[in-house]
Amino acid sequence: MTSEPTADRAESDTVATASGSPGRWDAIKDRWRAFREGIAARPILNAGYRVAVGVIGGLVLIVGIVTIPYPGPGWALVFAGFGILATEFMWAHHTLTWVRGKYRIVMDWYTSRGWVIKTLGAVATFALVVVTLWLLGTYSMVGGWIGVDWPWLRSPLMS
Repeated sequence: MTSEPTADRAESDTVATASGSPGRWDAIKDRWRAFREGIAARPILNAGYRVAVGVIGGLVLIVGIVTIPYPGPGWALVFAGFGILATEFMWAHHTLTWVRGKYRIVMDWYTSRGWVIKTLGAVATFALVVVTLWLLGTYSMVGGWIGVDWPWLRSPLMS
């Protein structure tokens, strides 16, 4: 593989330095392509690599889905998980594009609404967090730490 920029690359990928040579990002991408082609040339290694990418991407995606309603990087982890999977699986690339588009539509709609809808969204998110923590047994666990054993703190799933 040559390190010369190809005609099908996006203009942002062919950033040149002052001397006119390919930029650092091009060199990194070229090295990555060469590395990936070396793995792809070995069927067993390629299968193992794809399984590893699938497992890692799947775990990141699952953690992201679980953490969506909580403060923190829930949606970022969902997109990161799909991004990892999209490096090897075309279905994940299509799904990532679709999810990103739907996310933008929903967020545009939500941010264009008044304070009533935004307040309802915040209350619904808060209720989802409270119920999830209760179902996971968090309240009974913390209650046990401080010596409180009220029956309503116990999760119906953790009995």
